[in-house]
Amino acid sequence: MFNIENYEIFEIVNLGALIIGIIFGAIAQNTQFCFNGAIKDYILISSTKRGASIITAMITAIIATHFLTVLTDIDLTETVWLRDEINYFAIILGGCLFGIGMMIADGCSSRHLVKFSQGDGNSMVTLLFIAIFAYASTKGILNHFVYSLISNETLLNISSYIENERTNIYVVLSFLFLVWFYLTKSFKRVTSLKDGLMIGLLIAFSWYLTGVYGAQSLELDTRYVPFTSITFVGPTAKTLEFFTHYKTMNLNFGISIIIGVLIGAFSMSRIDTKYNMGCASNIKVNKLKNSMLGGALMGVGGVLSIGCTVGQGLTGFSTLAFASIVAILSIFVSGSLMGLYMKSKNKLPMCFIFEWEDEKKK
Repeated sequence: MFNIENYEIFEIVNLGALIIGIIFGAIAQNTQFCFNGAIKDYILISSTKRGASIITAMITAIIATHFLTVLTDIDLTETVWLRDEINYFAIILGGCLFGIGMMIADGCSSRHLVKFSQGDGNSMVTLLFIAIFAYASTKGILNHFVYSLISNETLLNISSYIENERTNIYVVLSFLFLVWFYLTKSFKRVTSLKDGLMIGLLIAFSWYLTGVYGAQSLELDTRYVPFTSITFVGPTAKTLEFFTHYKTMNLNFGISIIIGVLIGAFSMSRIDTKYNMGCASNIKVNKLKNSMLGGALMGVGGVLSIGCTVGQGLTGFSTLAFASIVAILSIFVSGSLMGLYMKSKNKLPMCFIFEWEDEKKK
């Protein structure tokens, strides 16, 4: 019988992360929750369904995380997203690289975990290139260039004029609700957005797991649990490192999330098989080349921007960090522009149609 007292804090956190990842993967596979897909849907068929789910997740993550800070003693300023010395030039460049890369590869890091679990071989290539280039940017051949850019004194001094503080929650939520109303258009559609609600809650629960329960690791002098939530680029690189240089103590929250997403998405794809056929688009593109190039751009971009569409767009955004807002806007604008360019060249694939239920009936 499972007895929680027989396990150390970090082991329980890793188990919790695995469960969170399984739930995230199952939801994302079942509804095809996707930031990149939301942009494509709007560009190609003016559909706002997946976009509304993304905004719902953002709103839920912000509100739930806010209440968590009120009810507990966690301090979000201790996270990497609210650190003092922020290089906004690196954040913007990284966001642009990531946005362009996710459109070229037809999906961001979390999306390709789901697509790989569904049986898409090209997604495996994308994930490998994300991992390789993220690792190269943090510990490998690209580290000198990336570190030199991030730590450039001139850029840091210019960036210091705008402090990376928590943005007013009421201003942020007011803007997001306006966008939400524009995308949803009808309260009858709210029930279709439960995927965004659940994923937003997973962000807040992850904060609790690492920031409240995991904080006991310092008091009990056990293995340290980093204060973080769901993100994918860095953990994808660490997962590759974990499987190639295995050490029992290397398993952590981020790696457990990745493994969980793969398990959850794969399991759900066995139950709901309608997306397992791969992309149904007739557009001819070099998928292998796009997977390699897009993955490489996302790997480097994710490191520079301190996160991906989930790492910055949901986790970072939930802290209300100004840098996270800059990052996700950079990803959104660059991804949208790249999507429009690819559409003009007839190279933007629409794999499946995602519309509101009332629109389908029409």
